[in-house]
Amino acid sequence: MFTLPAPTFREWNGPLTEDLVRDPARFGLGQLPRRLQPNGTAKSICGFCSTGCGLKLHLKDGVAINATPDPDYPVNLGTACPKGWEALTPLDAADRATTPLLHGQPVDWQTAMNVFCEKMKGVLDQHGPGSAAFISTGQMMCEEMAFLGSLTKFGMGLIHGDGNTRQCMATAVTAYKESFGFDAPPFTYADFEESDVMVFIGANPCIAHPIMWQRVLRNKRQPQIIVVDPRTTETAMAATQHYAIQPKSDLTLLYGIAHLLIREGAVDTQFVSESTTGFEEFSTFVQAYTPESVAAATGLTVAQLQCFADTIRAGTPRVSFWWTMGVNQSHQATRTAQAIINLALMTGNIGKPGTGANSITGQCNAMGSRLFSNTTNLIGGHDFKNPAHRAKIAEAMGFPVERIPDQPSLAYDQILEGIESGKIKALWIIATNPSHSWINQKRFNNLLSKLDFFVVQDMYGTTETARQAHLFLPAAAWGEKDGTFINSERRIGFSRQVRRAPGQALSDFRIFRLIAHAWGLGDLFSEWTSPEAVFQILKRCTQDQPCEISGIQDYAMIEKSGGIQWPLKVTDAAAPGFATERRLFADGRFFTPDQRARFIFDPTVPPPELPDADFPLILITGRGTSAQWHTETRTAKSEVLRKLAPAELFLDIHPEDARQLNIRDMSVVMVESRRASLTMKARISPGVCQGQVFLPMHDPRVNQLTHWAVDPFSRQPNYKHCAVRVSPSTR
Repeated sequence: MFTLPAPTFREWNGPLTEDLVRDPARFGLGQLPRRLQPNGTAKSICGFCSTGCGLKLHLKDGVAINATPDPDYPVNLGTACPKGWEALTPLDAADRATTPLLHGQPVDWQTAMNVFCEKMKGVLDQHGPGSAAFISTGQMMCEEMAFLGSLTKFGMGLIHGDGNTRQCMATAVTAYKESFGFDAPPFTYADFEESDVMVFIGANPCIAHPIMWQRVLRNKRQPQIIVVDPRTTETAMAATQHYAIQPKSDLTLLYGIAHLLIREGAVDTQFVSESTTGFEEFSTFVQAYTPESVAAATGLTVAQLQCFADTIRAGTPRVSFWWTMGVNQSHQATRTAQAIINLALMTGNIGKPGTGANSITGQCNAMGSRLFSNTTNLIGGHDFKNPAHRAKIAEAMGFPVERIPDQPSLAYDQILEGIESGKIKALWIIATNPSHSWINQKRFNNLLSKLDFFVVQDMYGTTETARQAHLFLPAAAWGEKDGTFINSERRIGFSRQVRRAPGQALSDFRIFRLIAHAWGLGDLFSEWTSPEAVFQILKRCTQDQPCEISGIQDYAMIEKSGGIQWPLKVTDAAAPGFATERRLFADGRFFTPDQRARFIFDPTVPPPELPDADFPLILITGRGTSAQWHTETRTAKSEVLRKLAPAELFLDIHPEDARQLNIRDMSVVMVESRRASLTMKARISPGVCQGQVFLPMHDPRVNQLTHWAVDPFSRQPNYKHCAVRVSPSTR
């Protein structure tokens, strides 16, 4: 049994030792880190979305009391969205978790650790290493993700663990790996300002990534802005060309545009010949996607298709392609992302200013999760199945190589199916709220009752998921711990501690360190004393990888440089004044064995749930406001942000559909899918096309309606398409 030598255990700045709990003041418990001035300012990176904005945190008596945008940070250049201005507010919420809970009752950390180890070891001993799993998040720091993934897989002996980044970025990861040879977004945010044409596909940056949209507005080249989206979104309203396609016909559209470019000789043949492979096969494949057939499938006209193709044809100076969840959350998501990549390759729009096939990430550290969470990829972008990679990581970490698993994890949906089948008996969820966010919510929540042991680790014990936990572990939040985030443009930024966590809450890093000691793994993780110590380990893990960061000395260098984009080798860092804005593939060489990018494609297939006579409408979901974030776990704590977002749930419906269904504006309606029915108010809007309705994803009820389907390659859920019916409510 693990025993803490003191009755309480609180956050600290030093390493975990028995001396800590005997004499916490010796380690600066409750004090501001010495490097900060009690009444000065500190710089940090916002912990909400993947933009990675720089913030100035203003301190009074050693406590951060306000946040303003950092005018010197190269990402946001002195601007911030509403969430950034309110970044500190969620830390002061009345329902912050302050103590561990066992079946809803407060316990001390000693009891929590004893229960955690006893129950987890019991499951693993009885049912084997595949019987327990974890689901983590893109909200933790890189160092915390690496600690969790290494602790569970190299220490505790788990095989399976995935992250909620599966819900947002798995498609981009899979597409980039197959097409480029590595998960490598090629762009920098300066490309927003240097494009002559910007194509946004399934992306609404005006709402989802407002600071990126500010960068678009700074473009002085008078760019053409093309938006491909079924809805007339806020971004579409600002477009020079909006293509309101039928939901999930984007893959057909992209193949049709490729057909036109090839037919008219509007291809960069030199780049294709020197830097790609598979183009001839792709050219043959898209011959079937004629303008007439594509127009019929997408709802566009042949003239619109021609206009689109003419705007991006080879010879146009600078064309950039941008996509996010409208592409990633689809039944053919990976091939759609690769169809975008194919267009960039065939027109030579890669590796140059204002170009690129550019995936906009979701969460603040989804890019860090992709590289360092140690879930479906071995840490540092390596492969669990590769013996040389396992040996390299073992040496870099100082672990016995036999501790490195030789198989990747099941994906998120497969972990859940493992619970349903009875193969997975224990689940540990960290900093995510799938009882709200996972597709077909009722089915997910029914699965939790099948678990022998369910642990949730979060900053609030009041989330829909946390309330169902057997054991709850209270975690510190952004601003209460140090570490690094990696944003959409591969920029590593330093987020610092400027607050104390409340009560007995600990940073995720310290919780993992405490578990390591309780499990008996203290010696194995003896080097993992602080986030910055782990950052040095991660540097070793990335050597000779496309994402190498050996040239970053320490946190101080990151902060002084205004963040640093990977890769940065020691030789690059030694060069005078290395560039703060750096693109990949400028030399036309990729990370595949032959250094050529690949054209990858498959035939289109219909969505898994089509409308019919009983459920005649298509429900699409998405972000509804720039003032709320995902499941509103943090943003709903802010009175300001609540006032900036709708207080009620509204269903957007086309005027003609509303007329036919006898629905009036602001009247109460019932929305039904094959899984659930909900009541809400209708909002008649020409922004949605006839035959479609729209709901914002933030409301906790919406995913009762959505359909459990995933892309076969990325395993990313298809949130954006299911069949529903709408009728006036008798309520």
